[in-house]
Amino acid sequence: EIVAQGGWRPLAESARGLKQGARGAFVTALKERLAISGDLDNASSASDLFDAATTSALKRFQHRHGLSETGAIGRLTFAALNVSADVRLKQLRASVERLQNNVFKFEKRYVVVNIPGAVVEAVNNGKVERRHLAVVGKKERQSPVISARISSVNLNPHWTVPNSIIKNDVAKALKKDLAYLNKHNLRTLNHQGEEVDPNSVNWNFKGNPNFLLRQDPGPQNSLGQLKIDMPNTQAVYMHDTPKKELFKQDVRFHSSGCARVSDVRDLAAWRLAEQGVTREEIDRDIEAGLRTEIR
Repeated sequence: EIVAQGGWRPLAESARGLKQGARGAFVTALKERLAISGDLDNASSASDLFDAATTSALKRFQHRHGLSETGAIGRLTFAALNVSADVRLKQLRASVERLQNNVFKFEKRYVVVNIPGAVVEAVNNGKVERRHLAVVGKKERQSPVISARISSVNLNPHWTVPNSIIKNDVAKALKKDLAYLNKHNLRTLNHQGEEVDPNSVNWNFKGNPNFLLRQDPGPQNSLGQLKIDMPNTQAVYMHDTPKKELFKQDVRFHSSGCARVSDVRDLAAWRLAEQGVTREEIDRDIEAGLRTEIR
């Protein structure tokens, strides 16, 4: 209907930086744009003042588009506002087509990792009950598109470093800093799980290494203090992270393929609620340092 009625007009470059208290024709254009997309009530769009209602409407728009809810027009918000209604309609139609061809069985409760949006949503009876910011795969190590079943929640997990990261990151880092393993609490193991001297293995390997690297549990573990397992052929999963500052960014493509999830303990509690496991119990066991697998 919006496209049929002509869509919305693009905002002028001068609209960048607008925030509460501003006044003028650019504010009027912004309010018209927000009203057309349903973010601002028509009754609140009459004046040319960027008031509290406009701030709330802009935050609503930012929330829907996975942007920081600043209530002001920054670079990414300006770009999102200026995507035409026609393009948005084409995106929606493409999403519908993807869903129609998706073999995933949408049950009553499920979790969606939206890779391009860098968010995770917990859905119950068709309603999004929890929405979490996520950090997903970087451009050169993109998160794969998969379907999987969540099998367990691991508290205070170890991290067994993938061979690709040993090869592309750890081995290179050791050439610059021989103390890298100690600084990151990484233990060198043979394939029987026995700890060995890191100087006894070949770090200039070709192909796959003939050893394992495992990071001790704790707040600085690369998986943080909680991992949500979902067995799949790509070996990706959802987890906590010690780098919480990444969730403050609008562009969150920094991982090696897995999804780091903000407030992941809340997501785990949502998943385990039907089993009677509470957020308080999760917090208690983590703080006690217990290594627990809740199936």
